[in-house]
This record gives sequence, C-alpha cells and structure tokens, in this order.
Amino acid sequence: MSVKTPTPPPLPDELEQLLKRLRLPYVRKAAPEVIATAAAQRWEPAEVLRVLLTEEAEGRDRSTTATRRRASGLPTGKTFEAWEESKTVIPNTTQQALRTLEWIERSEALCVCGPSGTGKSHFIEALGHLAIDKGKTVVFHTLETLAALIARHRADNSVPKAISKLIRADLIVIDDVGITPITHDQAEALFRVVDAAYEKRSIAVSSNIHPAGFDELMPKTLAAATVDRLLHHAHVILTDGQESYRLAQATTGKGVVPLGD
Repeated sequence: MSVKTPTPPPLPDELEQLLKRLRLPYVRKAAPEVIATAAAQRWEPAEVLRVLLTEEAEGRDRSTTATRRRASGLPTGKTFEAWEESKTVIPNTTQQALRTLEWIERSEALCVCGPSGTGKSHFIEALGHLAIDKGKTVVFHTLETLAALIARHRADNSVPKAISKLIRADLIVIDDVGITPITHDQAEALFRVVDAAYEKRSIAVSSNIHPAGFDELMPKTLAAATVDRLLHHAHVILTDGQESYRLAQATTGKGVVPLGD
C-alpha cells in the first residue's frame, strides 16, 4: 500500500500577497512544496532561494516562448519532433547546418523549392518553431495573408509602418509561393517584405518553383527586383532529388557561409 505524500501547507496570506505584488507567479506556485522539502531535507537558505528563482526564471521562459509561438501564426505540429530527416533529399549536413540557426544571425535567406509533398513547408515551419525555442521571434505568412496585410493598411497610408513592424521579427516564414497564381497585390506584398528585410532580417520561403522562375508567376519587373534581393544572400534547397545550392548573387557561391557538402 503506497503512502500518500501530505499536501504542503499553503503560504501565509501576507507572503502570498507579497509574491502577487512582486509578480512572481511561479515562485508562488512552487513555494509551498519547496519550503516543505527544504524543511524536511534541511536545505541551506541559499539553496531554497536558488530553487525558487530557478522556477520563476524557467516559468517565465516557458510563458515567453508560448506567447511568441502564438504570435508567430505558425501552424502547429510541423516541428522537428515530427520530421523524418532520413526520408528527405535534403542532405543531412545541410539540415544540421540550418538547424544551428547561424544563417538567421547573419540575416540570410532560405528558399526551399520543389514539388508538392516533398516536405518544404514542414522543414521551414520546423525551423521557425526551433527559432522560437531558441529565443527568436518569428512571423508566418502566405502570399494571401501578406496581400491582405498590405490592403488593410493602404486605406490610411500606413503600409510602411506595417512592413516595419513585420520585419522586427528575426525570421519571416513565407509558405507555398507559386502553388496558386500570384496576383499583382500578392507580388507587390512579397517584394515589399523582401526589400524591407534585405540584409536586415532572415526570410524562409517555400516554393513550387525555383525563385529564378518567379517571372512566370508575377510581373517581370517585380519578379526581377524580388529575386535579386532574395537570392543575394540565400541558401537555396531543392527537394526534387538534387543537391542543395549555397547561393549568393544567385550562382556565384559568394555571400553566404557554406553549409557543408
């Protein structure tokens, strides 16, 4: 027969109110059990303080991460926990290099291109979730939601302000470019974001076609300007069986740190 552990006594009301006033919710939650354990095991006062402050710090980190995840708009489920790295044509060394997130530190871009069903969206969204777990801010969009964002702010001429707010994120994830015909508004929205983020923030794009073919989907002038900026410091990954490209200035191989072969 198992012995039931007694419930630790509640905190004195004065201490409870003080912890509320100081906004230490995780200390308040953990304190009864920690105090009871400390008394039973004769902890040093410094150890009690360390454990309580660790609970508060870790609780705040979890809360911040959860808030950033909700704010990002990333779909749930597409994380590296569900990713099968052995079943993709993306070289393992490339996967591991991208998962270091060093390319985000360098404000580089990532373009994952290939047919539908080859894991493009899963991979870039998993990188987004990983970035949030590592303390970075992320925002997720499709061309449809980007165009809608621009349209909402045209009425009061606040488009530049909206774009500036958008690129405060460390990583902007844009999914499924080219899966449907691109309207002029969507093309303009994509250009505005790529132009504003150029050499300042990282963008991860999934697309059914290589960016060099964007002129088949959108007006040639906008396509040329968008691709020029997007590929200047970009890692381009093909999921149709070919090796990944580490590109800068599209084909010279300069401008990015090689990911490894």
